[in-house]
Amino acid sequence: MNSIADSKENIIAQHDVIVIGSGFSGIGAGIRLTQEGINDFIILEKHQSLGGTWRDNTYPGCECDVPSALYSYSFAQNKKWSKVFAGQKEILTYTEKTARDFGIMPFLRFGIHVQNIVWQEAQQHWLIDTEQGTYQANKVISCVGYLHEPILPTISGLDSFKGDVFHSSRWNHEVDLTGKRVAVIGTGASAIQFIPEIQEKVKELIAFQRTPQWILPKPDIKVNKLVRALFQLPFTLNLFRKTLYLGMEIFGLGFRKPVILKRLQGLATWHINRHIKNEALKKKIIPDYTMGCKRVLLSNHYYKALAKDNVEVVASGVDRIEGNTIIASNGERCEADVIILGTGFHVSDVPIAKHVQGKSGKTMNDIWQGSPEAYRGTTITDFPNFFLVLGPNLAIGHNSAFIIIEAQLNYVMGALTEMRDNNLSRLEVNSAAQKVYNEKVQQDLQTTVWNTGGCSSYYIDENGKNSIGFPWSTFKLRKMLAKFDGQAYSLDKKSES
Repeated sequence: MNSIADSKENIIAQHDVIVIGSGFSGIGAGIRLTQEGINDFIILEKHQSLGGTWRDNTYPGCECDVPSALYSYSFAQNKKWSKVFAGQKEILTYTEKTARDFGIMPFLRFGIHVQNIVWQEAQQHWLIDTEQGTYQANKVISCVGYLHEPILPTISGLDSFKGDVFHSSRWNHEVDLTGKRVAVIGTGASAIQFIPEIQEKVKELIAFQRTPQWILPKPDIKVNKLVRALFQLPFTLNLFRKTLYLGMEIFGLGFRKPVILKRLQGLATWHINRHIKNEALKKKIIPDYTMGCKRVLLSNHYYKALAKDNVEVVASGVDRIEGNTIIASNGERCEADVIILGTGFHVSDVPIAKHVQGKSGKTMNDIWQGSPEAYRGTTITDFPNFFLVLGPNLAIGHNSAFIIIEAQLNYVMGALTEMRDNNLSRLEVNSAAQKVYNEKVQQDLQTTVWNTGGCSSYYIDENGKNSIGFPWSTFKLRKMLAKFDGQAYSLDKKSES
């Protein structure tokens, strides 16, 4: 990367804290900063509006697979969800309303694409390089999230395909799919939502499936007026939220004790048998790994769509494309007018890592070498005053991301108030503390379903290491991040001048 160490003359703004990204993590960070009385901050957002994942993903059928009552801030619970599992537009509206209600809009800077972030050891601050110029901050909170940068596969001939091609997270609403032959590459979380939505209008749908998914029925119930009225009463929504949370935690035991999830596979198999009668198709879509090894999905409509006469499942990846002909790795061929990429996102290969340069002059990418690692998923040796929300080994797989986000933000605020109260200019986690923590993480991951379930997933990085999963309960996660532990850090006071 190009260093920006000498670009001081181009500094357009200086702040105590700069937050990168305005999804749920970034908006949450802004709210917590103001609650702690830290108002010298801005939130940089490369797009022209906030919302992160829920702004980007507008594909048909896009909705949450965590109950809405849990998929929200604990301090800003929404009493008006229309369904148990809210849709994209409703979640985006909630994000925008929360940002407005908590006074975060004035702190947002839209259309600012962060290019590089470089630590200045002598000056003890970060320089954040953008197309508009360079920002300076003493602390940086990265809130770029997991589902941020889509994976665009390198398939020979894809560039010369004659029809329309787009990724599910960049859905092209200008393309009318009616009567078209549509090829869907990838059958993960997004595809199982949009395939049923487009199946009825297309002439033919060919789904290229490298690995089948375990899919459970989705209790997708509309919340009627009576229930919404009940949630207006004191404590009712919070009680419902806590009940859901405990239920999800019980389900989460299975990720740490895979024998429990093996029993739940019976429900998933029943779900397949109920909707799929064709034995050849059934053989293609029943996974051969333990449920939970890959993300557990929810849908009431996906199998119904696969069973339709105009849908074909090719149990293979794509080898190459010649003109409008798609040739699978197993040799099967089909013609298509449109290709939709349901190929997921860069998760273990954290996109921001190649753009952040620490005190040694190395980027996170250089240091991680394909295996991300942080202390408590939040701070990283060699990167002082830098906080990573939804960092390495914090994915839980069974509960709401808000549990992680809020726990991490509590920890980050603890660090920032410690710096303010003790006049510190710099904190950096000790390499020994980071090493001991991550050795314990990896040790306890060995018996989880992600490591033993017999599949390949985004939990396992290019080096064969699980750098995504969190091996313990969220009770432990919240306790671990409840209080900033300064003894694990080197702390430097501001110099008197």
